[in-house]
Amino acid sequence: MHMITKRELVDAAAVLRLNPHVIEKDYVLGWLLWGIRKHEAIGESWIFKGGTCLKKCFFETYRFSEDLDFTLTDPSQIHEDFLKAVFAEIGDLVYDQTGIELPSDYQRFEIYDNPRGNKCCEGRIGYLGPVSPPGRSMPRIKLDLTADEVVVLPPISAQVFHPYSDALNGDTIIRSYAYEEVFGEKVRALAERARPRDLYDVINLFRKAESRPDAAVLHDVLLQKCDFRGIGFPTFDQLEPHQPLLESGWAHMLEHQLPALPPIATFWNELPAFFGWLEGSIVPRIPAAYVSSQKEEVIRVRTQLLPISGFAQSCLEIIRFGASNRLCVELDYQDSTRLIEPYSLRKIQNGDIVLHAHNLDKDKHRSYRIDRIQGAHVTKQTFNPRFEIELTPSGPICIAPTAKCQPNFERAT
Repeated sequence: MHMITKRELVDAAAVLRLNPHVIEKDYVLGWLLWGIRKHEAIGESWIFKGGTCLKKCFFETYRFSEDLDFTLTDPSQIHEDFLKAVFAEIGDLVYDQTGIELPSDYQRFEIYDNPRGNKCCEGRIGYLGPVSPPGRSMPRIKLDLTADEVVVLPPISAQVFHPYSDALNGDTIIRSYAYEEVFGEKVRALAERARPRDLYDVINLFRKAESRPDAAVLHDVLLQKCDFRGIGFPTFDQLEPHQPLLESGWAHMLEHQLPALPPIATFWNELPAFFGWLEGSIVPRIPAAYVSSQKEEVIRVRTQLLPISGFAQSCLEIIRFGASNRLCVELDYQDSTRLIEPYSLRKIQNGDIVLHAHNLDKDKHRSYRIDRIQGAHVTKQTFNPRFEIELTPSGPICIAPTAKCQPNFERAT
């Protein structure tokens, strides 16, 4: 097997309007996860978590991320010599499969004591992929390793998303936190450090009604997480003083990870509803799905698995991102451009796949055949959903500790 071409990553970056180095890092992250899972010493004992876990295991359409966070079940593995040896071997494994270089000379592991007096590690893994040039400014992936976190729910087996032509040498199943636990960690992190990406993640997860966990379960997970850290259970009132800090860092922390940056106000303004739901005082409103005059099937399959061209897949990923972030999309269709609110992807009786959307120029509901779309661009214009957003593919959310995850492909209307 050989490394994919630079052209593949540059083309993907052009469609998503992102820096090619962001796409390259996502590509390398997938193969690094593959190598970690394949390594006998750590494949079963490291539990994946954090924002990159959301992107690589739960939601194909999500913000790009840069770090790998793990909880280790064996504290003795947080040792510099052990980690250097393991990642030298992982580097050889990945290179043999792909040609991606993970030079040992560009790997650093800093061991330190956390506030609880236990060993943690912050690592840096340098890499040379299809885009990055050789030299002293080699890009690096950050590793955060801890061994004393409380793991409330049994870990699951999650499939790693890798939307590139080399497909990770087959399915890669990695041990990860359960979805409710990743969600709870994000809420705890928002309360503890008030970073823009945590606000983005919490509200983005809250909006995903089809995978929203039971509020009581999330409440219990979060309570145990906060008790372990010695902090109070978070509330909106506690976060309110941090609004200026979140606003000032919003663009700097997120703009390079997203095809378009939503305004922070649309996320901040949903926090009271989120906490109301978490505390059991609010039942979130979910708009009714659009009702068609003909029999249709709602499609929530992963983009790569749809029977459409690669160009159409790229356009659909942009449309799905817009829907997930409540951003209008400029749709190039039949030689003109429409401004739309995207809602649903469906297969109609003759087998065609159509996009259901609200055309803002006409102020009417419209459907568009996917094979006739000529381009799609996310705008910064927000919208309040008129219908249930059925566009984003559901991630492989599993509860059983050893169950192999399967995506939720289709749901009949």
